Amino acid sequence: MASAESAAQRWEELSRRWTAFRDGMHEFYVGPYRQMFLSEKRSEDDLFMIVVLGEALGVPDPAAFYSAELMPAVWDDFHAWHRRIGIPDSPLDHIACC
Repeated sequence: MASAESAAQRWEELSRRWTAFRDGMHEFYVGPYRQMFLSEKRSEDDLFMIVVLGEALGVPDPAAFYSAELMPAVWDDFHAWHRRIGIPDSPLDHIACC
């Protein structure tokens, strides 16, 4: 019975060490690029916002019918978006977020 408990303890210790090693390797490879990943995600989000709000901003959009359905998904981030791209006030007449 003692050997079964000992084997279970060894297995738990090995599992803990493997998890720590895996987390360390992930941080080693991903850590230096974390800022770049965030920047690229922000750029993709900005592009998505322009596609969704294109018709309202005066850009002709052949898919405006479909992108209008996505407006509620971007509504919460609209204020942060227009500030981030350098527009101090809301660029849309019917949206007064500031």
